[in-house]
Amino acid sequence: MGGHHAASGAAAWVAVTSTTPIALGWYPVSDVGILTGALVCAGAALLPDADHHAGTIAQSLPPVSHWAARLIAALSGGHRGGTHSLLGVAVFTAIAWAAGHLTVTTQEFGEVLVGPGILAVLLVSFALRALRITRTGTAWSWVASLLLAASIAVYAPEEWFWMPFCVGLGTLVHLIGDMLTTNGVPLLWPVRFRSPRWVRRYRVLPFDDVWRAGGNIAVPLLGDAGSWREWLVMTPVSVYAVVGMTWAAVGLLT
Repeated sequence: MGGHHAASGAAAWVAVTSTTPIALGWYPVSDVGILTGALVCAGAALLPDADHHAGTIAQSLPPVSHWAARLIAALSGGHRGGTHSLLGVAVFTAIAWAAGHLTVTTQEFGEVLVGPGILAVLLVSFALRALRITRTGTAWSWVASLLLAASIAVYAPEEWFWMPFCVGLGTLVHLIGDMLTTNGVPLLWPVRFRSPRWVRRYRVLPFDDVWRAGGNIAVPLLGDAGSWREWLVMTPVSVYAVVGMTWAAVGLLT
């Protein structure tokens, strides 16, 4: 579910970038980076579902976002197609990397990273909507995202160095989440390795559940999307993300 994808993205960012005792600290960033990156990563964790006509991204700026979702779905082979593959993760990460080269030089603030700022506005807005911090159909998520991104882009542009990694992590976490559900994901898209006929005919477990008929790979520990098992796992994950962000906020204020 969209909110759970966003929460898992935020939790992954906290776990990887924070150096507190509750985190791994593999890719350390500042407290500002933890807070802003968690929201950006939460939004990035929604990107693979840009191919879904009813997803958070498709509903963000109608009718333009509706048209964009249809176009992405057509190019990627429909929902849970190319955007849900390792190639999709690479493409999203490359877009974030390219955005980092879009800059504007000003006399007052020097070089301003416009590309990462725009990307942050979009991703934070998606995250706020998916997490129901702001309501879909209102302008508050865009205003809040714009203020946050503008402040960072102008006063602390060095914070955006982690943008490509953040987008890559968020999209990868989305793939892992969907792989834990019944339908799985086409990891190697556009190549699809259909399961052997004997697996499909005799429903040899666990192969039939793991290697789907259409070529998707699944480890369906969470069952169907939105199941009680998903809620059971994602509730503590969401709490972890909130605790990690609060810890960073306290560190920023002290």
